Amino acid sequence: MSATPVAPLEVDTSHGVVLYLEDVTVSFDGFKALDRLTLYVDVGELRCVIGPNGAGKTTMMDVITGRTRPNSGRAFFGQTLDLTRLSEAEIARAGIGRKFQKPAVFPEHTVRENLELAGVRDRRARRSLLGEVTAEDRRRIDEALEQIRLTDEAHRLAGLLSHGQKQWLEIGMLLVQDPMLLLLDEPVAGLTDEETERSAELIRSLAGKRSIVVVEHDMSFVETLGGTVTVLDEGSVVAEGPLSKVQADPKVIEVYLGR
Repeated sequence: MSATPVAPLEVDTSHGVVLYLEDVTVSFDGFKALDRLTLYVDVGELRCVIGPNGAGKTTMMDVITGRTRPNSGRAFFGQTLDLTRLSEAEIARAGIGRKFQKPAVFPEHTVRENLELAGVRDRRARRSLLGEVTAEDRRRIDEALEQIRLTDEAHRLAGLLSHGQKQWLEIGMLLVQDPMLLLLDEPVAGLTDEETERSAELIRSLAGKRSIVVVEHDMSFVETLGGTVTVLDEGSVVAEGPLSKVQADPKVIEVYLGR
């Protein structure tokens, strides 16, 4: 007998903000990975987060996804969902999807099978492994294939894809789960110039319908994406605004760009 699918949690974004981080502090053995970090991301916004190694970028994403609990501060998804009280699975079900720097695909399965495994609604029943995919599942998978430009590779083993194609596939694996907020960790690391350009086109095409937070070191890629840039250092925001503004900020030059 199939398990009953768990209903997604309702997210209230009536105020126009999808993510609230307020005075978030995380300490590890006395070291403050985040130090009263405050960050707001609007519905449909594309936000880039930059900063030197150890600035707190990964810890910030760990807090948002429930991997790390803050020592103090508030973290909310919409107006009502307290991320500090939800499990990682509940946060994912609520509509937050995270892509890590290294693509995590199933190499022995085809591109389409990867999307099925990630996105079939009743995953606990594992219908995807039996080929029992609903019409709605197929629609979302076909749409994701088109968005990530891998329709022609749908029946190819994921292990045979290029590094860039694997990155796009993993983004597709998030898209079929229909997240409201996407967290992308260095999505163009190791990509060719052509793949980087295509990744920028993909990410820009997703903004608006979804909110996207991109953690990145490639300044030319950040410039291509546009939008607001947040600079972290020692666990706090040191500057925020268009890239041209933050690049001219003396504090940013001192702690990041000048290194």
